[in-house]
Amino acid sequence: MTTALLLTVTGALCAPPATASPAGDQDTAFVRKGHQVGLAEIAAGRDAARNAATPCVKAVGAALVRDHTRLDAGLSALARELGVTLPGPAAPAPAREPEDVRGPARTTAYDTAWLADRAEAQTEALALIDAQIARGDNARAVAAARVARPVVTMHLDMVRGGTCHGVRGATTSAAGSGADLAAASGNDRFVLGAAALAAGAVLAGAGLWLLSSRRRHDGGR
Repeated sequence: MTTALLLTVTGALCAPPATASPAGDQDTAFVRKGHQVGLAEIAAGRDAARNAATPCVKAVGAALVRDHTRLDAGLSALARELGVTLPGPAAPAPAREPEDVRGPARTTAYDTAWLADRAEAQTEALALIDAQIARGDNARAVAAARVARPVVTMHLDMVRGGTCHGVRGATTSAAGSGADLAAASGNDRFVLGAAALAAGAVLAGAGLWLLSSRRRHDGGR
């Protein structure tokens, strides 16, 4: 039984990993649009740092800048790997708030409009991510969408309903894993999984050997 387990592990380690599907139209559209969304969120976060009246909105803005900077780094690396040309930032939408709220008074009118804009933007970003998860062809592009989803969900929770709920959770670590996973190769993930399988088989074999030795010892008494 131990020999069979070890042979199975050896075969898994030597077998070539599955070839990743090439990037299709859905994958290309996701990478390009996701890049633009990330740039827009970074710009919005920086704008809040300059113009928001409340510490809560400023903190959420800082989280958007931090998290989307890391997510976009992974997405940009993926674009280079797939040969996808990234567009520049999308043209900003007209500001909802009157221009005078950006003056020294720093009224809460800016914060209200900013939160409503961000709630709408996060909802649209989640729809983009879910479409990629459901219909994407390329495994790495789908993996990048899966990792981005909880980060964007946390961002939506911060501004849900156009109300500032504050920064919740370790969003930077989640975004960092998104960049790492988008850049990780399929071979690396295969080797890690196979190594874990091998370790399990070795432990199982050791346990069976000890059990067999104990039985022979007891039978010889």
